[in-house]
Amino acid sequence: MHSFRTVSDIRIEPGGTARLDAHVKGLPRNKRIAIITDQGVRALGLMDAGLAALRDAGYELMVFDDVVADPPEDIVMRGVETVKQFGASLVIGFGGGSPMDTAKVIAFLADHDIALHDIYGVDVAQGSRLPLLLVPTTSGTGSEVTNVAIITTGKGSKNAVVSDPLYADRVLLDADLTLGLPGHITAATGIDAMVHAIEAYTSVHRKNPISDALGLSALRKLTRAIGRAVNTPDDVDARNDMLIGAMLAGQAFSNAPVGAVHGLAYPLGGFFHVPHGLSNSLVMVEVMKFNAQEDRARRWYGEIAADLGVGETPTALIDEILRLQDETRVQRRLRDVDIAEDAIPMMADDAVLKDRVLRNNPREMTRDDIVKIYKSIA
Repeated sequence: MHSFRTVSDIRIEPGGTARLDAHVKGLPRNKRIAIITDQGVRALGLMDAGLAALRDAGYELMVFDDVVADPPEDIVMRGVETVKQFGASLVIGFGGGSPMDTAKVIAFLADHDIALHDIYGVDVAQGSRLPLLLVPTTSGTGSEVTNVAIITTGKGSKNAVVSDPLYADRVLLDADLTLGLPGHITAATGIDAMVHAIEAYTSVHRKNPISDALGLSALRKLTRAIGRAVNTPDDVDARNDMLIGAMLAGQAFSNAPVGAVHGLAYPLGGFFHVPHGLSNSLVMVEVMKFNAQEDRARRWYGEIAADLGVGETPTALIDEILRLQDETRVQRRLRDVDIAEDAIPMMADDAVLKDRVLRNNPREMTRDDIVKIYKSIA
């Protein structure tokens, strides 16, 4: 049996942030709205038109902009208390994956009297939450359509809340928000979305026909748009295709979960604060080479390559990814992001514990395998 779930209300409107008052209609229970974002997004002025539209419509606003990359537990809980004290009846997550993940957890916990550590895991968080609208400003994480939130715990390790109440009530895709995104961020987030689509297609436990179709559709859009988006930053059509592609990939991996690329990427973000999309990009090719030695993965990679029209083998797909990495000038080595080779044992110790994602990988991976992969990109 297969099952599939996603956000029920997805709106695609370049420039739609300026009409944010129209896009929140029917969601808030009162006139108080909490916006969860980071200081970078706020400083760029990406929210200004939306905030003005909401204020003109009579809403009282509270902006929590303390979110940082790989959000730690203390910041999430600070956001929960701030939202509770404000009495918000709608939470808007505005930004990349970190603000959106934080907004999901805040919307849930602000409606409960439970601790964050009590909802880690799959299907643990159950019950109501505050109404939730998500507005992505990057084309990569797909977080706007997933039921997953990744939180940094302790000294760099990450944990996840994975449960259907984290699906948003509504999503707004506004490609205009991504027009000013620097090339290196556009590249890393775009390849991140490609990883989501590829790993959903090769997920061994919940691979299903709908996720397969969404993953392939996402890859067609992403591979044709990423170079244009990086090298012609004001190409709004390319930016729109990137945003839609990332969303489709998010729908795919929310139902057919990701695998070892993510497992090996998490320590790069948790310990060294490498952005998640870049972390995935750094490890993806070597993980795919490892997986391609297994029959199922070899077949699935070949199917993806054929759908993209680049060949019918895993090598053809990997070559296409390498071509795109060259075209977008994304970083390739751990040393490029200031991770020394002597950190590999620590990262491997952490990665091997990521059973939530490693179990979905088409080939079993040991700690020794992980060390070899890290060393190959050192």
